Amino acid sequence: MSQALPLSSLVAACKTLSLQNPQALATAGNTAISAITSDSRAVKPGSIFVALLGSNTDGHQYLEKAIKQGAAAIVVIKDRLEQFKRAGLNLPETLPVFYAENTYKSLGELCSAFYGKPGEQLKLVGVTGTNGKTTVTHLIETILKHQKKSVGLIGTLGTKTSRKTSSKTSDESASAYENTGHTTPMAPELQEILATMRDANQEYVVMEVSSHALEQHRVFGCDFHVAVLTNLTQDHLDYHKTMAHYRDAKAMLFKNLQPENGKRSAVINLDSDEAEVFIDACPENVFRYTYSLNNTQAAVYVKDIQYSITGATFTVMTPVGESPVKLQLAGQFSVYNALAALASGIALEIPLKDCVKAIEEVPGVRGRFEVVSEKPFVIVDYAHTPDGLENILNAARQVTPTGGRLICVFGCGGDRDATKRPKMGRAVERLADMMLVTSDNPRSEDPQQIITDIISGIQRFDAKRMLVNADREQAIHQAIDLANPNDIIVVAGKGHEDYQILADRTIHFDDREVVQNYVKLKSSTNPVSA
Repeated sequence: MSQALPLSSLVAACKTLSLQNPQALATAGNTAISAITSDSRAVKPGSIFVALLGSNTDGHQYLEKAIKQGAAAIVVIKDRLEQFKRAGLNLPETLPVFYAENTYKSLGELCSAFYGKPGEQLKLVGVTGTNGKTTVTHLIETILKHQKKSVGLIGTLGTKTSRKTSSKTSDESASAYENTGHTTPMAPELQEILATMRDANQEYVVMEVSSHALEQHRVFGCDFHVAVLTNLTQDHLDYHKTMAHYRDAKAMLFKNLQPENGKRSAVINLDSDEAEVFIDACPENVFRYTYSLNNTQAAVYVKDIQYSITGATFTVMTPVGESPVKLQLAGQFSVYNALAALASGIALEIPLKDCVKAIEEVPGVRGRFEVVSEKPFVIVDYAHTPDGLENILNAARQVTPTGGRLICVFGCGGDRDATKRPKMGRAVERLADMMLVTSDNPRSEDPQQIITDIISGIQRFDAKRMLVNADREQAIHQAIDLANPNDIIVVAGKGHEDYQILADRTIHFDDREVVQNYVKLKSSTNPVSA
């Protein structure tokens, strides 16, 4: 899979490195490199250890451990290394030491070279944005599969490659995915995955590209043929600190498009407030395909939208013609996701009729406006931002029967951007008839404190409209118990996740299972009312 490169050849292919001690490389240059890692625990003889400077930890403090475990070379930030040397760190004279201004970028560059630059050999489609990335990547994957293309997928649900199957949908079983732990894997894992897909003769890879991944140069060496922006709303400010930094991180996907290598395209949501920033970020000669719900100045827009609980119908207008669309995905946000996928298909020069036919056959994506019960009617969704909650609740409201109530069960994750918590509480108060505030993944934080942060955004406390229960399972049960026949329940925040992260452990927890098991229990104990 990886090229068996000696150390000297590998580092020669990397422009971000500066050698500190040439004599050491002259001696060790023929060392066969077996791995590149930023995890000192994974270092073994033949490894290059890259010291990353994170927000919570400094990889330079593990240099001694990496060296003891046989690191063949180290990549460091010069001033950080000097600080540790003054504190007593001794480096063997025979150990090649490389300086880098940004070790994240060097890690990405080294891993790309180590695996033979797979990101330059595959046709990559990158999707970024606050919400909708998972659904859009699955829709694009389906469009490509309908063209008999072999497609790899990388994202929140994990990774998967094209399989010899007659399935026409992208909603395959969980076993089709390999969990990576990140929306966009770290550079060593990502380049290994891309190399595996290349070696499996995949032609395309459709990838969710997170702001963290862009900021940390995880996709260094990836030549994206199409870059897609779904939207931009508040998220991850615990990491990026400001919306401007968050926006600029995502804009890197567009800034780094490489039209000199052939046709490169940008697909941008023109209804996003920051659309012009992303349009302007594109280099010259990049094809720009904007999309909008109602702006006829966009390249792709719609007319005559009709919504139902089972989907949406509309007419899509594009530079290559127009077509009726009957979508099985419900809600306005799903129409946006469909437009992003259709515009991407057009950018890839796939006939419009084929693009439409493909997305019409997609019944849904796990944990995205997923109907898991009809009596009562319960929708599970991954929405975990203020904007995401607004989207899902507006979509559910559009299909709530006359006289029915919209009930929302939600919480917020711990150890994440706390400033969005009151905004999420305010959004649910404004859009739902009843809210049950509960836990999400509290992680190391006190669940009650997270709940307090959420309800601080609520303007009017009404016991008839708001209940609080830190036990998520009990909160879901309460919502089902309270539901009338015409009510719709939205359980938001975890979507496809089948776990809950607590302070001291991670437990199995799946919103869909909790709903279905409790509905089944109620049905068996009270069959008349069911």
